[in-house]
Amino acid sequence: MIPHTRLAMQGKFLVSEPALLDYFFERSIILLAEHNKDGSFGVIINKPVNIKLNEVISDIPPNDFKVFLGGPVSPDNLFFVHMLGDIIEDSIPITENLYWGGNFDQIKELVAEHRISQDKIHFYLGYSGWTANQLDQELESKSWVVVNSSTDAVFSQKPFDLWREYLMKLGDKYAIWANQPMDPFLN
Repeated sequence: MIPHTRLAMQGKFLVSEPALLDYFFERSIILLAEHNKDGSFGVIINKPVNIKLNEVISDIPPNDFKVFLGGPVSPDNLFFVHMLGDIIEDSIPITENLYWGGNFDQIKELVAEHRISQDKIHFYLGYSGWTANQLDQELESKSWVVVNSSTDAVFSQKPFDLWREYLMKLGDKYAIWANQPMDPFLN
């Protein structure tokens, strides 16, 4: 576990504790895009939904871009995280290689021209947000474990496996929970 401070949290992952039973956040990993005195926000990176980008945005041609459940805040809005800060105007840096948002018209053009791939950008319906000090309180109550992020994990081809993989990395205390089925009574 990484000790957290306000300044060092942006760009980290929040791994939900095994006991966190919440529709959105159970077995979730959140990329924390911002954390400051006013609050925090990020997106759930390991919960793709059964919908394609062109089904959410009508003026994009059919494509294979997945859409993920980003969180419970603004679920009717589309957000995106990418590695294209050098070509997407108005991108906001999260870490050295990860960016939040940017010029969506450029994104649509790049998708339409097949000049962008899923291993460089992910799209999210909604986001996860906390008011001032709310996330700090959740960390104190042991709802989340803070770990270093990786671009490989953000753009993983097997997002459903990430929570289990991170629990295994956290050691014996967590490893026992890694293979627990969603509903233990069905085991």
